[in-house]
Amino acid sequence: MPNGRLSLGLLAAAAYAVLSHWLMVHAANRPWAIAALFGPLLLAALGFALRQRNGPLLAGLAFALLGLYGIVERGGVGDVNRLYVLQHAGIHFALFVSFAASLRPGRLSLIGGVAQRVHGGSPLSPEMVRYTGKVTRLWAGYFLAMTLASLCVYVLAPWSVWSLLANLVTPVLIAALFVGEHLLRYRLHPEFERATLAAAVRAYSHKPVNGDAAGR
Repeated sequence: MPNGRLSLGLLAAAAYAVLSHWLMVHAANRPWAIAALFGPLLLAALGFALRQRNGPLLAGLAFALLGLYGIVERGGVGDVNRLYVLQHAGIHFALFVSFAASLRPGRLSLIGGVAQRVHGGSPLSPEMVRYTGKVTRLWAGYFLAMTLASLCVYVLAPWSVWSLLANLVTPVLIAALFVGEHLLRYRLHPEFERATLAAAVRAYSHKPVNGDAAGR
């Protein structure tokens, strides 16, 4: 992914986050707002599932798109705020499960698989296997913490505060973790082979590498 495309994608994501916050605060119950908020996310996830050739995920997303169409046709839902919270907390909990499940003994962690794709599929060194396992635990912890934070803020704070958390704070934290880990990695392990942020982003969208961690 060229740097120009990556920058354009980040700008589009930032614009979408700001628009989402405005829609959730000022037009949360409008059917067209529901379509604008959920549609791009579902379509992006659908494209990812197609690249991964993930049948169960494709089926689930197809049902979600049909459900979104039904909601828009009906003119919305009663308490749409709960739908938004379910989306935000549900996505983060699903990511927590995905990252945590890859930490089973004898398996290459999710971040380890990404690192292996970044470096052309070459086996990882034992030190890198251990490091990527720690990073995977960090991300799993973040996703679980954000799941709990989303639910707590929804229950205890005004809706505008939850929208701020979901649409602005969440992407900023994800970007900070992603970039911060990338910069810290080479301070802690200068012996690791260098890789660009663009290469890491591209690796996330490619088909995972299967295999055990043993011997890497």
